Amino acid sequence: MSAVAKTNEVTPLAPVNTALTPMEMLDRAVSSGAGIDVIAKLMDLQERWDKNQHRKAFDAAIADAKAELGPIIKNRQGHNSKRYADFAAIARTVDPIISKHGLSYRFRTTQDDRIHVTCVLSHRDGHSEDNTIAGPADTTGNKNAIQAIGSTLTYLQRYSLMQALGLAASEDDDGRTAEEGGPLSDEQAEKIQALIVEVAADIPRFCKYMGVARIDEIQAKDFNKAIQALEAKRVKS
Repeated sequence: MSAVAKTNEVTPLAPVNTALTPMEMLDRAVSSGAGIDVIAKLMDLQERWDKNQHRKAFDAAIADAKAELGPIIKNRQGHNSKRYADFAAIARTVDPIISKHGLSYRFRTTQDDRIHVTCVLSHRDGHSEDNTIAGPADTTGNKNAIQAIGSTLTYLQRYSLMQALGLAASEDDDGRTAEEGGPLSDEQAEKIQALIVEVAADIPRFCKYMGVARIDEIQAKDFNKAIQALEAKRVKS
């Protein structure tokens, strides 16, 4: 092919995205002297567009963070030698990963006849979502009034954060434990505790019904009985 022919060749152009963002439309409207009604509508459109973009960034950050989050190490030992992860262990696992993806959390607390804890999960672009759970003061054991409130606050913070991030226990041995007898598995105990908080159950009355002095004395074979009793409390309330 000659040099002239090569010169006359036309290189295909890449497709151009001609769609305008609301801000670009607003700039053009202002430049062309559009009326206040048109500008107001475009400003409202821009606000909705920004919120949608921020929500998408939030969802993407959550998905990326969850892909990196590994199991949370159970670092404490409670009743009946059951191990669990305290809030410090959860934070050590969660904080470095979510902060890398522009996420952070904080808590709001209010109290009336119950203690309410709200976990506010936020993204650096501005979108945030709230997750609130509530429960009565934990009066089990020999706690004084302040200790009872502190115990519930810690519990609600742990679980509101776990729910906000969509984290779940990695163990699932309910069936095996129930067949073998013995104490509740960690996951069974957590399910009962969470349901007690959710339905604001009377703990001493519930324990009496289950024939135990403390919740952690409930046996695996009675797990379904405990859940059914608490669900019945939800229906009544």
